[in-house]
Amino acid sequence: MSGLREYLTVKREKMLAWRKKIATENKQPTAISAHVTAEGRSGVRRIRIKEHQIILDSPPELAGYGLGPGSQEVQLGVLGSCLTHVYLTQAALQEVPLDSLDVKVTADIDHRATQEEFSHIPVWPQNVHYTINVTSPASDEQLAAVLAAVERTCPIYNFLINPQVITGSVVRVTNGER
Repeated sequence: MSGLREYLTVKREKMLAWRKKIATENKQPTAISAHVTAEGRSGVRRIRIKEHQIILDSPPELAGYGLGPGSQEVQLGVLGSCLTHVYLTQAALQEVPLDSLDVKVTADIDHRATQEEFSHIPVWPQNVHYTINVTSPASDEQLAAVLAAVERTCPIYNFLINPQVITGSVVRVTNGER
C-alpha cells in the first residue's frame, strides 16, 4: 500500500470521528481570521494566520522587491490547496484509492485593466482552470464521483463561484494604537 493510500485510510477514520463529534456537540460556526500588514519601503505584505506567516510582495517594476508571490498567484494557490485537500478528503470518505495527486491551477490576467481606457476589463484572474492529475486503480466513475463531491464541498471553489456579501471599513490608527 502506498503512503498516500495509507494516509487516506487514516484520513477516513479521522473524518468520520470528527463528523460524529461535530454532530454530538452541535457545534456553532467558528470565526476565522487572517491579519495582513504592509510595511517598509516596498510595501511588503505579511499575512498572518494563526502562528503562520506568508510574505507577499510586488515585483521591482511596481516598486517592490519581488520577495514573494502576488495576491493573484496566492489566490490560485489557495484554490489549488483547497481542491487538493478536499479531493483527498472525498477520496478517503468514498474509499477511492489514490497513489498520487497533483493539482494545477491557471488563469489569465490582463494588465491593461489598470489603464482608464480599459476599465471594462476585469482586474481579477479570468479563465481560471484547474487540472487534477491522479494515479489510481479506481474506475473513471469513482474518480468522477470524487470530483463531483469536491466541487460541491470545496469551500474556496464555492466561495469563488457563488456571489458573496463582503463588507469593509477603514478601524484609523491614532497614537500608534491598533
